[in-house]
Amino acid sequence: MSHARKEYTDFEKLAPDVFAAVRALGQFAAKAGLDKQLLELVKLRASQINGCAFCVQYHILQSESLGVPTDKLNLVVVWREAPQFSARERAALAWTEALTTLPNGVSDAIYAEVAAEFSEQELTYLTSAIASINVWNRFGAAYRWTPPPRRQKADAAAS
Repeated sequence: MSHARKEYTDFEKLAPDVFAAVRALGQFAAKAGLDKQLLELVKLRASQINGCAFCVQYHILQSESLGVPTDKLNLVVVWREAPQFSARERAALAWTEALTTLPNGVSDAIYAEVAAEFSEQELTYLTSAIASINVWNRFGAAYRWTPPPRRQKADAAAS
């Protein structure tokens, strides 16, 4: 690697106000009632696109703790070809990809698809969750945060 690595915990110590702001932005969607499993799928997909190893691993672990099936997690990267995803999940994943890559803005077709599945308020909160994970990805990829370890069952029981 061509530059020094910083860790996730360094970010919180170096800029606690920024850390708190990004964390808060990421929590609004769940607090507003959006499904936590769906939000984890969205965060996982954005993290895959952005190449943030820390966030990919983190959101896999979070998804597992929420009961997202392993097959679904394995297929997020190819969600268009996998029957495991609902229409609502597909719309959210398409919206995530459009907002994460922004090659030419967001097409009317993708907007129509997501607007058919989410209320205006839900869509605003979903967009905030996507914005937040993209911010986290910029930090994680830039500083090459080490992915969090999978806790062993004995470790988890001791906590």
